[in-house]
Amino acid sequence: MSIPTPDGPAVETFWLTKRFGRTLAVDNLSLTVPRGSTFGLLGPNGAGKSTTIKMLMGMLSITAGQARVLGVDVASDPVQVKRRVGYVPEAPHIYRWMRVGEAIGFCRSCFPTWNDARCRELLELFGLDVQKKVKHLSKGMQTKLSLLLAVAHEPELLLLDEPLSGLDPIAREEFLDGVLRTVCDRGQTVLISSHMLDDVRRLADTVGFLYEGKLLLQGHLESLLGTTKRITATLRDGVRPTNVPDGTIFQRTVGREWTITVRDFSPEKLQQVRAIDGVENAVTVDLGLEDLFKDFIRGCRTEKVLESGSV
Repeated sequence: MSIPTPDGPAVETFWLTKRFGRTLAVDNLSLTVPRGSTFGLLGPNGAGKSTTIKMLMGMLSITAGQARVLGVDVASDPVQVKRRVGYVPEAPHIYRWMRVGEAIGFCRSCFPTWNDARCRELLELFGLDVQKKVKHLSKGMQTKLSLLLAVAHEPELLLLDEPLSGLDPIAREEFLDGVLRTVCDRGQTVLISSHMLDDVRRLADTVGFLYEGKLLLQGHLESLLGTTKRITATLRDGVRPTNVPDGTIFQRTVGREWTITVRDFSPEKLQQVRAIDGVENAVTVDLGLEDLFKDFIRGCRTEKVLESGSV
C-alpha cells in the first residue's frame, strides 16, 4: 500500500507514458495540478486526454513513468485513489436497468464519506427523478447523474473527462453550474479535459495543452493570455520575411497580412517586427483561449510537416 502525503500537488506525473502496441498514446507526460486549483487539460480528439485520466484513475496500466494522485502512487494503490476521487467519464458508466435512486443507493454503499444532504441538493438542482430508470434518461440527464454520483461522496479531486460532449446548451449550463457550486462550496481540485474551450474558460484557472500525447505547455491561464500575443503586420510586397521574433509559435501570410503569434511578448519584439524590411505597419492583438490553443496546435502541425519534408 502507498502511504499518501498530505501536502503537495493533487496530481503529479513524471514521464508518464502509455503505449497500445506500436501506438504511443501518451508520451513522457510530466504534469502538475496544484491542490485547490481547477485545471483544464486541452487538446484535439486523439491527443491522449482520456488515456491520461484513465491512468490517473488506475483504469489503465502505465507503460512507463509514474503518476501520483493526492500523494498516492496510482500503480501501488489504485483502490485508495478511487475512494478519494470523483470521476465523470465522457460516456456515463451506470447500469441502465437501475432507477436513479437505485444507482444512488449502490454508490452510497461504496463510500463512507457519502453526503446525503449534498445528494439531495444535486437531485433538486439537476431535476433528477429517483424513480426514473437510467435507460430512460437523456444523455444530458445521465451526465448530470454521473456528476451527482461523483461529487456526493465529497471527493478531494474531481476528474471530468470530456463531460460536456453532446450536451445541449441548457444541459451544459446546468452541468457547469453544478461543477462551479462544487468548487466554490468545497474548495475541491478539479481536472477537466475538453476541447470545448468556452466552457473550460469559465472553470479553469490553470491549463495545459496536450497534442499527440505530449504536453506543449502548462501555466496559469491569465499569465499565458497576458504574455502570448499576436502581431499583425502589413507587408509591402506580400512576401513573408524570413526572420521572425524569438518565441514565435505560429505564423501565416494571407495576401499582404502577416500574422505572428509570439510567446513571452515584449514591446521590443513588436519593434523588431516593425523594423523588418518590407513591413509597413505592425500592431499587437490580444488573444483569447481559443485562438491561443489553435495557434499552438497549428504551430506544432506546421513544424511536423516541415520536419517530414512534405513541403
